[in-house]
Order: sequence, then structure tokens, then C-alpha cells
Amino acid sequence: MKGYLVLADGKTFEGELFGSKKDTQGETVFTTAMVGYEQTLTDSSFQGQILTFTYPMIGNYGVPSEKRDNYGLLKYFESEKISVRGVVVCEYSKNFSHYRAEKSFTQWLEEKDISGISGVDTRELTKYLRDNGSQAGHIVSSLDNIKEWENTNEKNLVAEVSTSTIKKYTPENPIATVGVFDFGIKLNIIREFLKRNIEVVLLPWNTDITTEKFQQNNEKFDGVFFSNGPGNPEIIAETVQKNIIFALKNTLPLWGICLGNQLLSLAIGGKTKKMKFGNRGANVPCKETATGRCFITSQNHGYEVDGESLPEGWKVSWFNLNDKTVEGITHKSLPANSVQFHPESCPGPEDANVLFDDFISTVLKYKK
Repeated sequence: MKGYLVLADGKTFEGELFGSKKDTQGETVFTTAMVGYEQTLTDSSFQGQILTFTYPMIGNYGVPSEKRDNYGLLKYFESEKISVRGVVVCEYSKNFSHYRAEKSFTQWLEEKDISGISGVDTRELTKYLRDNGSQAGHIVSSLDNIKEWENTNEKNLVAEVSTSTIKKYTPENPIATVGVFDFGIKLNIIREFLKRNIEVVLLPWNTDITTEKFQQNNEKFDGVFFSNGPGNPEIIAETVQKNIIFALKNTLPLWGICLGNQLLSLAIGGKTKKMKFGNRGANVPCKETATGRCFITSQNHGYEVDGESLPEGWKVSWFNLNDKTVEGITHKSLPANSVQFHPESCPGPEDANVLFDDFISTVLKYKK
């Protein structure tokens, strides 16, 4: 079936619909990751977006089963559902080969009710988004089907993907307990904590840990973590700020990843801003300012921290070697820091995995 990808400025790409083939819309972005599409599409940071894969063929190793580990977490995916609203590829493979594969890429999209469009010149589309910026888009079977345009950057996308109840994951011999704010957390972040014997208490995005009621009914945390997630950080900043300030005032070890990095910056009085086309991929070089060490990182964000806006006592700890954007901040004396990239990878390199160890060392150091 013929289909179209129509951008907000009128630029149109023609192709063939696959997957559910329904009309859909979202912010049109691109990722440069070559593999890991099953993890990428289930990353909740993509909520509300139409994702373009720059790699020319997608689907040749199929899609794995929905097996779960001992904690009930999906082993091969990053959340319980596909978060993107649509998929754009140059070509998808109906045939697949991998020892874990149970279905084809298009079968998976059909089952999850996600539309895709293939036969698009994704090289041209990527260059267009790079030059003109990410923007709203529609995938439709007819140009007459476009009725209205939605601005997902004005929506609370975090509320759509966060857990609604407190959940606890306890390893066999826990050495500490971390309160984890779920803004759309990738499951591999939870796995990385658990494999290091950290008990994870998963919290809804709007949990208020500062209240007497919460503190009476819940165990004490040895540290707090603010996860990745979708959308404009300013939408939820006011709700989250009190928890961050509480941690800082009580010298409670604090760490954030991706959206967590942006929310920490806003909570301390810094600023964030929308990027022209964002950083999404699995091969982004970042440099640590204190040591000079360089990591190749996995990234997925459309907003950045304004390093010049950080208040006294805070400094930029990581920066992007490609575009020089801020990739992390840290306090000069308090146990609080965050990174914009994804040290848990999935997909992507594991260079920065050691940052989990660094945070846990800090948690144990301050544990009372």
C-alpha cells in the first residue's frame, strides 16, 4: 500500500506502508544506530516520535521472544511496549536469521499496532532533518487524511510511560537501596543496578519523597536516581524539583541519566534548550573534563543543558566531542552528578558502564 511521510513544513516523502499501516503522527527524528532496533523502539524516550533509521536495511535478524528474567523484566527489550508512533526505513527485511528470533520485524510492528513506511530515501530525509531541524510529521495512506498537527513538545509524555505504582526489585544479597524515579526508564538500567546487588525501588514520576507520609510508609533510601524519559523537561520540572532539592539538602547521593540530567540542571537553577535535531545513536564520543578519558556512548535526546547557566558550585563534567554540547554536570562537593548519555547502552557500546560502579561506590560511602 502506498503511503506518505509528510513533514510540518510541507516536505513529503513517498513510500510503502508496512506494519499496522494506520495513519499516525509524531515528532520526526532519526537515529544513526546500526543494530539494536528491538531495544531502540522499546526505549520510552522515543514516546510520541516517528523514528527514522539511517541504516539502510532493518529487520534482517528478526525480533526475539518476550522472555522474562528472574525479576520479571523482559530480557531483550527496554520496556513493555514499542514507544515510537511510527517507523521510517529505506528497506526492511521480511526474511530474518538469528538464534533468538521468533518473528519478523513487520510481524512485530503489526502485533504492536505500529505503522512503518519503507522505500524512503532515508539519506535524503536525514540530511533534511539535519539541515532544517526535527519537526512534526504524519505517516498517512492519503494526503487528504492530514487534519491537524500535534506538538508533542507541549505534552507530558513522561506520564504516559512511567509506572503508576511503586515497585520493588530485590537481589539476593542487597548492599544498598536506591529510589529510582521512573520517567520512562530503560529496563537495562534496572538490570545494571540489580547485577551490582542494589535493591531498586521504582517510583512513579510524580512521587513526593519529601512528605512525612511517604517517609513513614517506605524504607529509607541510600541514594536516588532520576531516569531517562521523553519530551520537554520543563513540563515536569516543577513536580520533580522538590525531590532533587531534598536529596541535595540531605547529602543523599544523587545520579541522573538523560532526562534526569536535564531535570537536575533545571532544579538547581540552570537552563535547558531544544536542540535542532538532537543526538540519537550508538557511536557518540564524549570526554570527561576531570580525567580527559573519552567514551563512545549511546544517546537519545532532543534537549540539552546550557552549561553557561549552571550556578556556583556546579560544573560541566562531560561534553560531546562532535558538537561540544554538555553531556554531564557535577557538584564540586556534594555527591550529585548526572550524564546526558546512556551508560547502560542497550543498544550501544559499554564504555561508560563503569559509571554505575562510580555511583554505587558513592552510595556506599555515604550510607548510614
